[in-house]
Amino acid sequence: MSCIEDSNGTPWGLHFVGEKFGENEPPKTVFVGRQSTGLRYDEREDFGPNQKTLVTTRILRLKGLEEGLNLGGSCDSFRRFIYIHGTNHPARFPENISAGCILLKDTDLLELFKAIPLNSHVWIDLPEA
Repeated sequence: MSCIEDSNGTPWGLHFVGEKFGENEPPKTVFVGRQSTGLRYDEREDFGPNQKTLVTTRILRLKGLEEGLNLGGSCDSFRRFIYIHGTNHPARFPENISAGCILLKDTDLLELFKAIPLNSHVWIDLPEA
């Protein structure tokens, strides 16, 4: 967990869903720069256990609401491209293998994507020590 840019940590606090991507794409679709590549991760030449972590299925891009924590400057969640997205390593779930994003399995992500509209609040809590 970290709110600082280039930390690869997930920022905590209050956010909202600022953008949604992938509504009409099939599950397992790979996104680069929030654009569909037209390929599912299991269709790529590099598919397998050593495939790098990819952004897949759907994207909920988060915007921070707490100035100095997850909004503004080097802690800005939106500028850091913090997402809720799918994982191309579902067998490793819930292991944290992202660069600060929140990963979900496809079934949960598809349900969440349909259920929450833009501007919905998202609370990311710090784990208890």
